[in-house]
Amino acid sequence: MTRYIIIGAGAVGASMAAQFELSGISYALIGRGAQIGHVKEHGLSYQRPSGTQQISLNAFDLADLPELKPSDILLLTVKSQDVAGALAFWSWRPVSGATTTTAANLPVVTFQNGLAAEAFALRTFDRVYGASIITPARFTETGKVAVSGDPQVGVVTVGRFPLSRDETSDRIAADLNRAGYLAETSPDIQRWKSAKLLHNVRNVLELFDGSADLLVSIGEALVSEARQALEAAGYSPASPSERTIDISGWRVAQNSGIQPGQQSTWQSFIRGASSEVDFLNGEIVLLGRLHNIPTPYNVAVQTLAGRLAREGFSKPLPLDAIRSLVDRSHSGIDTGLLETA
Repeated sequence: MTRYIIIGAGAVGASMAAQFELSGISYALIGRGAQIGHVKEHGLSYQRPSGTQQISLNAFDLADLPELKPSDILLLTVKSQDVAGALAFWSWRPVSGATTTTAANLPVVTFQNGLAAEAFALRTFDRVYGASIITPARFTETGKVAVSGDPQVGVVTVGRFPLSRDETSDRIAADLNRAGYLAETSPDIQRWKSAKLLHNVRNVLELFDGSADLLVSIGEALVSEARQALEAAGYSPASPSERTIDISGWRVAQNSGIQPGQQSTWQSFIRGASSEVDFLNGEIVLLGRLHNIPTPYNVAVQTLAGRLAREGFSKPLPLDAIRSLVDRSHSGIDTGLLETA
């Protein structure tokens, strides 16, 4: 019997554990810090459009892990910036009853935004499955997660990395469907992850404040640069028409705990956690530098978000700071030596 080891107890991991618990799917939720401590002692306050439940979960912290089994599948739900550390921790852990097998021989599914996690995992894991997930989830308070996807929790595409689908990816998708997601498989998961990245490069704008027109203009510039950099690197982002499942009836429910403009990047800054911007806008900057594609807007927001992460996020920065930084780069001024308040 397959058991899912969910590594990371944030919005995605904790809500997935709750759905598995409610659906009778075998799992173990692994986390660290105050969140997992609270969940172990008190359960998870899980808010959905239909109401809020206090759910007891099969939760473990890093000091008291369950034994791994040969039939386990690892679901990596930490943020992109935490992937390398998580993989280093898990790759060589022993598997019960298999003297020559370690966790690196088990399937691992990467749920991260961006494009870096799969290659990280493939360095140690033989069977890597990428997952692109769309789920309007919020984790800003210890012990509480809200998900406003309705009627399903979210939309997930799964595929073996780099290029295939197999029995395991089909099984994962089937179990996610059973657990209340809209799930499908794809033989080219990076097309779906690159399509998601075109959306995620705008997440950083939730850390800024300014006119609606300027917000739209800068958002379009970020996406345009991202598209050019991805295409130069050989990516062909998937289009919604390529889905094999019907998501027309899925929606983000109103008044269900999720506010517009409060996606995962904003949530991390509000909690004082580390930033994923270097793996979203920073991924576009990387591809631009590798393929000689200018990405001044993505450079600017990455630079400013880095400053916010260093100094602490107390209030949004003005959108004008992005345009000012881009103008300075066009003028040939070394923006690294300038203040950008």
